[in-house]
This record gives sequence, structure tokens and C-alpha cells, in this order.
Amino acid sequence: MRNRFVFQLLLLAIIVAEVYGFMAVRTAFTFNTPAERRGFAISYWLLTLGLWALGIWGAMTRRSGNATLKGYLLVVPLALVAAKLVVIFPLLLEDLTRLGRWAARGFSSPAPGSTTPPLTRSEFISRLALGLGLVPLLAMLWGMVKGKTDYTVRRVVLRYPNLPASFEGFKILQISDLHTGSFGDNTEPLQRAVAMINAQKADLIVMTGDLVNDLATEVEPHIATLAGIRSELPIFSILGNHDYSDYVQWGSLAAKRANLQRLVNNHAKIGWRLLLDESHTIRRGDDELAVLGVQNCSSHPQFHSYGNLAKTHAASGNAPFKLLLSHDPSHWEQQVLGYPDIDLTLSGHTHGMQFGINLPFFKWSPVQYSYPQWAGLYEQGRQKLYVNVGLGYLGIPMRAGFLPEITVLELRRA
Repeated sequence: MRNRFVFQLLLLAIIVAEVYGFMAVRTAFTFNTPAERRGFAISYWLLTLGLWALGIWGAMTRRSGNATLKGYLLVVPLALVAAKLVVIFPLLLEDLTRLGRWAARGFSSPAPGSTTPPLTRSEFISRLALGLGLVPLLAMLWGMVKGKTDYTVRRVVLRYPNLPASFEGFKILQISDLHTGSFGDNTEPLQRAVAMINAQKADLIVMTGDLVNDLATEVEPHIATLAGIRSELPIFSILGNHDYSDYVQWGSLAAKRANLQRLVNNHAKIGWRLLLDESHTIRRGDDELAVLGVQNCSSHPQFHSYGNLAKTHAASGNAPFKLLLSHDPSHWEQQVLGYPDIDLTLSGHTHGMQFGINLPFFKWSPVQYSYPQWAGLYEQGRQKLYVNVGLGYLGIPMRAGFLPEITVLELRRA
């Protein structure tokens, strides 16, 4: 029900943005005759509807044919509507101002002796709005060209009173949502990412799901690259919702299971230890830290839940500090908080929707209306959740605001 409401709200916002965008462009330019005005309106809406039709077609058929091209087809109308959403605010302010006027007369009149009418208030506001609209448009264009592989390292210090002394300063590096299918056979971006990962010299490296978009074969051109990640401890990984290939029309259940087994084998070929509702204990002297890995669990009904947290937790025994890898952050409130000895949960999944505002003092993305925990650090009591916005991209070949992330979390005693 909540997701349906969010969808309806976004649809309404898109419609309003398109209408106001049309009004802004129409007002900003001068048309000498009614025929020119009608011609502009027809051309504008035909182009707009055509771009949306191509984008929707690309989204619905992206699993066949040229997925990259279809991703770009979807980016174009989304980038334009993002610009139009910004356009709304000054135009809405202008409309509210008009409602307060007692007389519906023009803002200005021609200066004496002038043959060119001055810029009216409406024209000025419309051009200002169009200028502001260029900000998200240019940001999304940059996100397509550069941002989608502009890897960034985020460092977070976490303090716990129960952290064993031997794990003081222990560094955990998290990557998530590689979506290797989006890179095709191009290994260069992930080679850069691997070099950055190795440069951090973390004590423990984990990958929190969605290695592929749909098929186990997608990661195979990148196995040699990902095998280059260096760690003295085992590198732990889990499965995300896309790894189960639930979005593919399989001819048989056996074929789907064979794809999953091939993906499990590919994790092993990379050199990662895939945790399937399991726990592994790391020891330093007499101290212990348990790494728990649960299969995908979600509070959202459109995502299948496969994991068994009770089984996973039981396998961790009485370890004094417990780190849980769980792909979907909605699992934290759904189940994880019911296990108070799970100190830290690492998740991914949301991508920060690959678009938004990401400032030290302010974060916003449309995904926050579906996920209360969607990017960065969250705390409740002693328990903490960190949501990594992902290393890869899916569907839309773009990242603006929420760049691909490598997270280094340093554990400290409180």
C-alpha cells in the first residue's frame, strides 16, 4: 500500500513538472502569431511523450538487446523531468503572487520611445526557472559521463563499549551492489575500484550482495579483476535480491537453480567466502568477533525473502561482538533489532537511487520515501546500521549526488 502511494505521488509530481516545464518554456519565448504558439505546443508535447515512450520501452525491455543503450533512453526523460521539478518552485511562487494581485494587468509597460517591449515579470521568472532547471540536468548528464564510475571512499568511525580490546582500530571495508552486468565486458572501471580497495589496507573486506543484475555469467568477465582484491582474512560475501535471478523468465525451476549454483561457484572462483545463513568467527588472541551472513530478507513484499536470521544468529554462539551482513536495510527494523547482541549491520540495496542531494548537513533522494534507512549510518540504542549506496549501477547508467562508494568503517572502544 505504501509503495503504491509513493508511486502515485511520484507520478503526480512528474505530471505537474511536465505541465510547469511547458509553461516555463512557452512563457520564456516570444511567439508572434497564434499559429506559432500552437505549433510550439504540439511539437513540445510530441517530443516529450516520445521521449517518455522510448524511456519506458527501454526500461521494460532492458533485459534483452543493448541494455546500456536502453538505460540511456530512460535517463533522458528522467534528467529532463528532474530539471522541470526545479522549475516548479519559482513558477509556483509566481502563481501564488498572481493570486494576491488585485488587478490582472501587466508587470510593466514599454518605455517611452522604445520599440522593444521590456521583459515582463512572467518572462523573467520563467527564464530564471529554466536557468535553475539546468542544475539537475547538468548534474545528471555529468552522472552519465563521469559520475557512474567516480569511485569515492567514505570513512566512518564506530564506537562500542563491548568491543574486545584486540579489535581496537579494526578496519572493515564494505562494498555492495556491484551489478557487474552493467559493465558488460569493460573491466577498466572495476580495475580502478580494486586498486582503491587494496590501497585502504583494511583488516576485513565484505561484499553485501547484488554481484550481478540477473545472470551468473555477467560476473565472469570480471572474475580475474575481483580476484585481485587482497586481504589476509577471508573476504566474506552474501547474496542480494538480484543474485537469485527472480526477474528472469526461466523455462524451468531447474534452470533457475543451475544459474544460482553457477553464481555460488563464481563467488568461490573470485576467492570470496559466500555466507548462506552462516557465521564465521575471527580471533585475535583470546578475543572474538563473529561475522554473520544472512540470505536476502526484506520487509517489502516485491522482494523475496530467502534468509533465516534465527539460524544465522544461532551459529554465531556467544561471540562478544557480532557483525551482520544483510543486503536489504529494511531487514534491520523488520528483524535485526530483535537481536540486541547484533552490534553492527551492513547493508546495501538502495543505491541512494543513484540520484539525489548528498551534503554533509543534508541528504535527500526519492528512495527515502520507501526506505527509512537508505544511505549512511543509523543507530538505535547500541545497535548500528550502515547502508552503502553501492559500487555499481543498475538500469540507469548514471550516478549524481550518490557516487559509487567504498566504505571503510573503523571500530573503536567507547
